[in-house]
Amino acid sequence: MPAVYLDHAATTALLPAARTALLEQLEQLGNPSAINSAGRAARRVVEESRERIAAALGALPSEVIFTSGGTESDNLAIKGTYAARLAADPARRRLVVGGAEHHAILDPVEFLVETQGASASFAEPDAIGVIGAESLRRALGPDPGDVALVSVMWANNEVGAISPIAELSGVAHEFGIPMHSDAVQAVGHVPVDFARSGVDLMSVTGHKLGGPVGRGALLARRDAVLVPQLHGGGQERQVRSGTLDAPGIAAFAAAVESAVAMMQDESARLIALRDNLIERALGLGLGISVSGAWTPGSDADRLPGNVHLRIPGTDGDSLLFLLDAAGISCATGSACTAGVPRASHVLLAMGIEPDEARGAIRLTMGHTTTQADVEAVLTALPDAVARARRARGAA
Repeated sequence: MPAVYLDHAATTALLPAARTALLEQLEQLGNPSAINSAGRAARRVVEESRERIAAALGALPSEVIFTSGGTESDNLAIKGTYAARLAADPARRRLVVGGAEHHAILDPVEFLVETQGASASFAEPDAIGVIGAESLRRALGPDPGDVALVSVMWANNEVGAISPIAELSGVAHEFGIPMHSDAVQAVGHVPVDFARSGVDLMSVTGHKLGGPVGRGALLARRDAVLVPQLHGGGQERQVRSGTLDAPGIAAFAAAVESAVAMMQDESARLIALRDNLIERALGLGLGISVSGAWTPGSDADRLPGNVHLRIPGTDGDSLLFLLDAAGISCATGSACTAGVPRASHVLLAMGIEPDEARGAIRLTMGHTTTQADVEAVLTALPDAVARARRARGAA
């Protein structure tokens, strides 16, 4: 690992339980779809893992559909629901999604708009990144009879804002519209209960919470209708064909179970680190501000390990590379096209001016983060800011 790794929202290290489960199952052989003894043993691993994930997330085992991760789960939810709703009612061509979604949501929606005759409306976040019930109602408009699906992320991947998913699903259901939530950043970090949330579909991935890359799930209520996007052996309720990866699924289940079990204690630890970093960064005299909601000591409105800072007179990409040179791995929310830095669509949707949004960095903590990591950032930040400002000509 890098000397200081503060990009856990991108991916995090395997939890010990996940590593153990993965190594144990890698020694076994069998296709879970085969009916021989090796196949039946592999199938048992898959089904027991399904039960463990369901129990940890407030779902039924039959509601857990294994996928390759968050992007596939999001695509299956968006494209699969759109196709099913359109087949049942040709008027259902509109998708209503959050204005600060991950591109795993935005890009499938754009694909459907460009190729399948769909249209899109956006529920915009407020100034702290939260999408509330009134924003969703405005996006639905006076006649929501043409809406196929609502999708709003549980917790934002950039600024860590947490939206009231149960309230939003209630609004969607008032009009008979199914709701999906991308909970990739939320599961294992804040309380997530599929049944109580009221959502019809929910995306989860392993590598954001201490599981392996390449394993995830779409939680789908039994009455959720999805047109498959992969065709083959008919695995996973005939919705997601493909040979199931028993070792990866076992490790995924172990990670979910472990992350949820230790969440309360781990959240308290990360909140203390997060608040210490934010408070001391604000006190450096560099004009730093915090993006999103922040209530010290709380995970009610912000993910426990999320720190998103805006630093005037800088470009986030410059800060990232300067901190990286100092041994600190972090991230920006910007997209870079042909070498030209662009402001994050999340910050722009929150009403932050483009010039201010350009100077943003995201530092996200996980189960390997220590106070020494926080100290390293605070030590390196003043020089990195000064050099980034000179590079931009703002010193």
